[in-house]
Amino acid sequence: MTTKLSTSEQYLWDYIQENLTDIPDLSIVKLSEDANVSTATIVRTTKKLGYSGYTDFRQQLITKSKNNSQYKNLEKVDHDIKQAIMKNKYEVDNTLSMLNVGSIEDAVQKIGESNDIYIFARGFSEFIAQEMLVKLQLLGKNCVMSSDPNIIVTMSKRIKREALVIIISLNGETKELVEGAKNAFGNGVSTITITTNEKSSIAKYSEMVLLGYKSQTSYFPDYEVRSRLPLQVISRILLDSYVIRTQKN
Repeated sequence: MTTKLSTSEQYLWDYIQENLTDIPDLSIVKLSEDANVSTATIVRTTKKLGYSGYTDFRQQLITKSKNNSQYKNLEKVDHDIKQAIMKNKYEVDNTLSMLNVGSIEDAVQKIGESNDIYIFARGFSEFIAQEMLVKLQLLGKNCVMSSDPNIIVTMSKRIKREALVIIISLNGETKELVEGAKNAFGNGVSTITITTNEKSSIAKYSEMVLLGYKSQTSYFPDYEVRSRLPLQVISRILLDSYVIRTQKN
């Protein structure tokens, strides 16, 4: 999101995105109560995002909803199930709106220049890393992937300057991934980080950060199993773009 929002404004905007299907039916007072923010914050946030105010934002949402038949198949779906379905749409839409084309181009160029590529990931992000590993190997790259904490830390100390490190991390704060990024940075190795946390510790040691949007809603609150959909979207765009550029050249 290009507009700079305060912490409370960003919280409100995230809340709106998570409950977008309810917004057309909510007055500014009701939204204020539900989101636990002031009406002034609501007006200020919507104005920062290009609307004349909350009424304008809400009306445009209603109009768009009436004109959009794309999701008519969801009209009879249970409200909570519909919210769960739309949550994925919001994550993808917001991730696409946040993507920096210049950063993608830079990352594509960096992949093209690097013969040796190391991919580090932990947890659910390992599945994305594994897919990237196979695709990069099919594209002729000498690529290694690791999810083992000790191997990540040890290997990152030995990576040569000409190589490239790709780190996939939802919050960008996983201890061994941060240490791996720091080691690579100290050796002058280029690092691309795919994350949803722009201010993460890993980002400080990354030459390029490809940022996605993380939904605040989790249906498994007791476990760290949040959706990696934004990271998946970015990784696919990155590798598809690399293939396109390679074929053109």
